[in-house]
Amino acid sequence: MKRGAIFDMDGLLLDTERLYQKSWVEMARAFGQLPAPAFPSAVSGTSGEGMREVIRRYYPAVDPYAFQAGCLARVDAILEKQGPPVKPGAGELLEYLSVQGVNIAVASSSGRDRILSNLRATGLERFFDAVVNGQQVERGKPEPDIFLLAAKEIGCSPEDCYVFEDSLNGVRAGMAAGCITVMVPDLVPPPEGLVVSRVCASLHEARELIEKGLL
Repeated sequence: MKRGAIFDMDGLLLDTERLYQKSWVEMARAFGQLPAPAFPSAVSGTSGEGMREVIRRYYPAVDPYAFQAGCLARVDAILEKQGPPVKPGAGELLEYLSVQGVNIAVASSSGRDRILSNLRATGLERFFDAVVNGQQVERGKPEPDIFLLAAKEIGCSPEDCYVFEDSLNGVRAGMAAGCITVMVPDLVPPPEGLVVSRVCASLHEARELIEKGLL
C-alpha cells in the first residue's frame, strides 16, 4: 500500500462533471456558437490558462475569459442551491485509507473556495490532509504540476502515491508525475492505448484491490 493518495474532485469524488458539461454547452449557445461535441471532454480536468487554450482552440471567436467565467459561475450557482452529490464508494475508500494511516490530498482544477465548500457540504473534508487547486501551479493538467505539489504537501514522493482520476487530462497528469494512477471513468471511457496504471469500474473496486494488495 502506498503512503499517499491524491484525489481529483469533479467526476471522481463528486458527481458534478455532468453539471460542467451541460454548462459548457449552454455557454456555447449563449455566445452564439454551435456546441462542439468534443469540447467538454477536451476541457475536462483543465484550469486557468490551460482551460482558456482549449476554449480558444474550439471557439476562437469568443472571449475565453468570459466564456470560462460564465461556465464556472453557472455551476457554482447550482452547487450552492442543491449541493454536490457524492460518487458511490468515495466515502468508503477515503475512510479505509484514513484508517490505514495513508496521507490524503485532493488535487482539483476547481478554485480553492469551491473545493472547500464542496468537501464541507458532503462531510468529506475531514479525510484530507491537504487541499491543492489549479491556481497554485503554473501548468494545469495534463501537466504533472498539481500532483507533484499535492505529493509534496502530504510529505510523500510521487512514486509512493496513488492518484485517482476520471478525466483523460487527469490521468495523463498523474502518470507524468510518476504516481500509481487509477482511472475511474465517469463520462469519458478510456481510449484504446491509454497509458494508465489501472482502470477501475468504481471507487468500490479500487478499495477492494487495495485491500487485497493488488494495487
